[in-house]
Amino acid sequence: MKTVNSISGGKTSAYIAANYKADYNVFSLVRTDDKNCMYPDAKVRQLVSDKLGTEFIGTLEDDVIINTILDLEQFIGQEIHWVTGKTFDEVITNKNGKIYISQVNRRTCSSQMKVVPIAKFWYEKIKEPCEMRIGFRANEQRRAKTMLNKTNLNGFTSEKIMVEKNKDKNNKWKEFYWRKPTFPLIKDNIYRDKIVEYWKDKPVRFAKFNNCIGCFHAEDLFLKHQSTRHPKKFNWFIEQEKKSMNDYKGRQWKSGHPTYQQIYNSLKQFELFDDDFNSCDSGYCGL
Repeated sequence: MKTVNSISGGKTSAYIAANYKADYNVFSLVRTDDKNCMYPDAKVRQLVSDKLGTEFIGTLEDDVIINTILDLEQFIGQEIHWVTGKTFDEVITNKNGKIYISQVNRRTCSSQMKVVPIAKFWYEKIKEPCEMRIGFRANEQRRAKTMLNKTNLNGFTSEKIMVEKNKDKNNKWKEFYWRKPTFPLIKDNIYRDKIVEYWKDKPVRFAKFNNCIGCFHAEDLFLKHQSTRHPKKFNWFIEQEKKSMNDYKGRQWKSGHPTYQQIYNSLKQFELFDDDFNSCDSGYCGL
C-alpha cells in the first residue's frame, strides 16, 4: 500500500514529512482571485503557478506558508506535490453569481480546497487505496476518533471525485474509498513540545498561525488580531460576508457572532500580540 503524508504547512505535519518517509508528500494550497491579496514576489508567484499547473495570484492563508513548503522540500530532500482546487472566491460563488459563505456546520471550504484536490491527485497518480498520515498529536486522540468514525469496516474514508465529463458535457462523479488515515504521532506518543523543539534549529520558516486568516473556527478576539496583522486578507472576508448577508438574508461567517466588519472595528484601544494566543484560539481545518 502506498503511503502519503498530508502536509498542511504547520510544524506538526512538517514533522511527519521530516521523520516518516512516504511515497508521496502532498500539500493543498488555498488560493484567491483577489489581486488585493497578491503574493508580493512575482518570481515566486510564477514558481508556485508552475508547481500547481494553474495561475497563482495569492492565498488567504499567511504568505509565509509558501516559504514553508519550499523550505521543507529542500530540508527533507523529497518532492512535495503542490495541488489546489477551486479558488475560495469560486467555492462561495453560486452559478447565479450570489455569494453563499461557508459556516462551521457547512465546511465546504476545507472539503473543496483541501480534501478534494488531494483526492484528485490520488486518482491521477496512485489509483489504489493508500495509507495517509494525518498530523494529529498525542493529545488529539479525540480528533483522530472523529475521523475514524467516518471510515468503513476496512478503515477507509471515501470521497466523490469527478472522473470525466459525459457526452452532454455534465460532470461524471464516482465515489472511491481511497485513504486509510493513520496517526503516527499518536502512536509514538509525540506532543507539541517535542515538535516545537525539533524545529528550533532547522532551516524551515513557519507562520505563527496556520489556516485561513479569517477562519470561522477561530475565536473572535483572535480574528481581531488577524485583522491587524493581515488587513488586506481580512478585508476579503469582510467583503464576502457583506455580499452573503445581502444575497442570503443575513448569512454570516459565524452565526450569532459579530460580523467581521464589527470585529475589525472593535477593540481598537488594545494592542494584541502573537504570544497572547495559541492554536486553540486560531481554529483548524480538522484534516
